[in-house]
Amino acid sequence: MNTDTPQFEFSDDPARLDRDRVQHWLSEESYWALGRDRAVQDRAIEGSLNFGMYRDGEQVAYARIVTDGATFAWLCDVYVDASVRSLGVGVALIAGVMDALEPLGLGRVALATRDAHGLYRKFGFDSLDEPQKWMTWGGK
Repeated sequence: MNTDTPQFEFSDDPARLDRDRVQHWLSEESYWALGRDRAVQDRAIEGSLNFGMYRDGEQVAYARIVTDGATFAWLCDVYVDASVRSLGVGVALIAGVMDALEPLGLGRVALATRDAHGLYRKFGFDSLDEPQKWMTWGGK
């Protein structure tokens, strides 16, 4: 799938990340990572696969994957800047992420969302068949 649009470019190059912008988005604008410390965010970036969408070299969206690279991945910290929402940036971002994961042959990719179910369903995500089997520790 082509993850670039005429205005936007997908990249999995971690050197292109605008860490200051990602920190601002997540710690000040997201509902799931409000107040996240910069050191914690930097460790999260270092321990993950990172993806961005860019317009004229400026980062406009972010996502990261936590994975063992063989059996499981967690898609998290997906954020699209308000200035480019409804322009297909989120769809292109997730398409690029899923394309990047394809060669790994993962058995499961999990995520949690409060309000973007429609976006993820376009890529085959669905609610858990047996949510009672899943457990979590810590966090909110």
